[in-house]
Order: sequence, then structure tokens, then C-alpha cells
Amino acid sequence: MTLNNAESLAINNPFLEWMGVELKQWSLGYAEMHLPVSDKIGNRTGRVHGGVICTLLDSVSGYCGLYAPAGEPAPRSLTLSLTTNFLDSSDGDVLIAKGYMERRGRSVYFSRAEVWMDGTLLLATAVGTFKYLRPK
Repeated sequence: MTLNNAESLAINNPFLEWMGVELKQWSLGYAEMHLPVSDKIGNRTGRVHGGVICTLLDSVSGYCGLYAPAGEPAPRSLTLSLTTNFLDSSDGDVLIAKGYMERRGRSVYFSRAEVWMDGTLLLATAVGTFKYLRPK
């Protein structure tokens, strides 16, 4: 499901909701999340804290493998590994995280992710391995 920038999908994750993360796009093999930049997510240098960027990378990497069409239960997963690379830092207004599923097996999937500042400067990348949880 693709939405315009004024709309958000239900993220269904208390921690991400508390942070102010919005799920803007979600489709098979793709997820996009936005987080407005504020003082509460900064570090001592005044830039976005690396832990916030890692959270976005992990979350969007996971969500890109969990899409389900409307009316179907979304699968759940656990992160098995996440390798991150910090490339730059910047001031700006919104962090945009994009996740892409690279390969899916029966119980494990592999994805990659990017976090951009204002959609123009690539701040960090990640590759991850995720394990599907059995339905309840």
C-alpha cells in the first residue's frame, strides 16, 4: 500500500510510536518510515544520535519483509543480525528510512536499508537477517 506524505499506516509498535516514527509506505518487499528531527533524538554534538539511526535501520529492514495485504494477518519476525555503516551526518528536518527485501526463505529473510536526511543525503546503510515467528 502506497500513501501520500500526508498519511501514515498503523505502525503497531509502541516503541516506534513513542519515538514519533511514521510508516509512510509499505508493500511487498518495501517499507518506508519517516521520523521528524527534534532535540529529543540528538546526541551531545547536536546531531541525530546513532542509536536512533540504528533503530530506524532495524525497523525498516524488518518491516519490508512483513507486509500482508489488507485483511490478512501480518507475519512477525525477530532480528538475527544487523550490520550498519554510518556514512555521514547532517542537520535537517526529517529522517527517511527505506527498507528492501533482498531474499526470502521459508523461515528467514534478508534485507537492506538506508537512512536519508531530508531525502537528499545518505546517512547510513544496513544489511540484516530476520527470522519469521510462527503464527500464534
